[in-house]
Order: sequence, then structure tokens, then C-alpha cells
Amino acid sequence: MKISMHTMVVDQCAHMLGNLSTLLDKGAAYAEAKKFDATVLVNARLAPDMFPLAKQVQIASDMVKNGLARLAGQEAPKFEDTEKTIDELKARIAKTIDYVRSVPASALEGAEDRDIKIPLRDRTLEMKGLPYVRQWVLPNFYFHAAMVYALLRHNGVEIGKPDWLGPST
Repeated sequence: MKISMHTMVVDQCAHMLGNLSTLLDKGAAYAEAKKFDATVLVNARLAPDMFPLAKQVQIASDMVKNGLARLAGQEAPKFEDTEKTIDELKARIAKTIDYVRSVPASALEGAEDRDIKIPLRDRTLEMKGLPYVRQWVLPNFYFHAAMVYALLRHNGVEIGKPDWLGPST
């Protein structure tokens, strides 16, 4: 069976975004049980020079929606990066999932061979669609998603590998 670009990006990333939302639920429940303001978690960092949890969620969201839009030849929805609470981060994740699931498989037909340009601060990366997914979108998405997990776990939220993997289908 051939694995489609739609399966690699839409199905996989929507599943993981759902898992991130569940992790945030567990973080909120932990803060409530321990009687501290959940914004402590939203602003948590593993090191002073790294992004806080909120920015990790924003980047993970952007990586998926922008990556998928480039692959589909669409304009990505714009999100403002103003989330300051767990509920706001969960709403962003839900909007991202809604967008991701709205892109039909037909929009990604031939995407593995599309020319993709990624504007960066000091240069523009250019690659074909399949290497873009394998070497840019998925690694960046998982890096920032894993940082959310690590930040929550580091701050005492009782989560583990089953929470990261989410429900099996």
C-alpha cells in the first residue's frame, strides 16, 4: 500500500494535535489539583533561552497549517500568536485541526513533486514536497510538540508515553 501525502501530514498531524490538546487538559487539571495558576505552565521554559510552552504550541500549529497550505498550493490561515491560557492554546489547536482536516486528499495529489519555498529570516529554502515533509514539516512539528510534553512533564504533570501516543486506531 502506498502512503499518501495526505496520510503523512493530515492524518498523522491531526492525531498528534489532538494528543497535544489532551496533554494540555492534563496540565490544567494538574494546576487545579495543586492549586496554582495554570499560566505558570503556559509560560514554562526548560532553559532561559528557549521558547515557553505557549510558543511551542504556536510553532507546532504553524508548522502543520503552513506546511500543509504550501503542499496544497493554498494560503494558510493566519493566527495571531496571542494565546495566554491553556484554553486559548486548545482553541488554537482545534482551529488547526479544523483547517488540516478541511484540506481534501485531492489537494495533495502530486504534492510530493511540487516545488516548495520556505522563507526564513536570512534565506529561502527550496525543495520538493516529499523532502519538505520528511525533512522540515514533520521533524519541526514533532520537535515543538515534544517540547510541550517535556515542559509539562518537567513541571510535574503526570503524563507518560501513552499520553504522547494517544489512542490507537
